[in-house]
Amino acid sequence: MIANGIVLDKKDKAERGELLRREGIIIRTWDLMKTYVMGDQTIHAVSGVDIEIKKGEYVAIMGPSGSGKSTLMNLIGCLDTPSSGLYYLNGKLVSDMNDDELAHIRNKEIGFVFQTFNLLARATALHNVELPLIYSGIPSKERIERAKNALREVDLEQRMNHKPSELSGGQRQRVAVARALVNQPSILLADEPTGALDTATGNEIMALFARLHQRGNTIVLVTHEHDIALHAHRVIHIRDGKVERDEPVAHPIGR
Repeated sequence: MIANGIVLDKKDKAERGELLRREGIIIRTWDLMKTYVMGDQTIHAVSGVDIEIKKGEYVAIMGPSGSGKSTLMNLIGCLDTPSSGLYYLNGKLVSDMNDDELAHIRNKEIGFVFQTFNLLARATALHNVELPLIYSGIPSKERIERAKNALREVDLEQRMNHKPSELSGGQRQRVAVARALVNQPSILLADEPTGALDTATGNEIMALFARLHQRGNTIVLVTHEHDIALHAHRVIHIRDGKVERDEPVAHPIGR
């Protein structure tokens, strides 16, 4: 494997991962690329991205439609694999992993929050939050207790026996956030989390993210909305598959 012109063997990769872990770096990419071939065209959706996110940071990845931010999110979330380059997540070189290893990382290291909630319609809030723990093989009693604690974190313990159809849009997104938190992941990855909500409800969800960040959670927020990105403490701007600029937010909303 070559990164930034340096050839890395297995030992080099392991040592680099351990160094990142000691420095508290959750996400680190070097020359990350994702290329698609469509007919006689080669599309560089992500083109040589170098980013670093430390434990406890609150970062927004922002860019217009077609900028490559969704592809980058899929790579960071281990939903897709890079064409080349290195990606370390919590000291683990995920860019070298196979599908089974990536599935394990997605379940253990990443909490996902999506625009469309992705809840099971016939399951209660409690059961929806339990699901990642079922896949992890956690015993029933512990699952229920951890799911209740996660719902308590998002102020929904009183609604744990309600199904999604019995909840408002904001409450459904809170269930999704609780589900994302229940495995105590390294990062909370939120993809347009307010896109299906009205402004007032969206602001409530962003206030919840601010509270979770204050408690020590690492949050990566993917959005195309400038006002949503300003809730984060740092914004990485993506354009044409590259990092256009990476800058701190002087006065994050809700700080």
